[in-house]
Amino acid sequence: MLGSTIIEINGVFLGAAILVSSSGKRRFYAAHDSVRALHNELLPDLGTLQQRIRLHVRKPALDLA
Repeated sequence: MLGSTIIEINGVFLGAAILVSSSGKRRFYAAHDSVRALHNELLPDLGTLQQRIRLHVRKPALDLA
């Protein structure tokens, strides 16, 4: 593991984006049930990963409270 970035929305800790290569690829480690479906997803960079998580969390069925 080269490094990680905490991912949170509205103060709710969702997980961590783990840097897995020097090219910037990130693997998501889900810590919150609302994003469990995205656990271990590998994306090309932090921005793409954050966008993927935001889109997933915006689904009406999810509750971050």
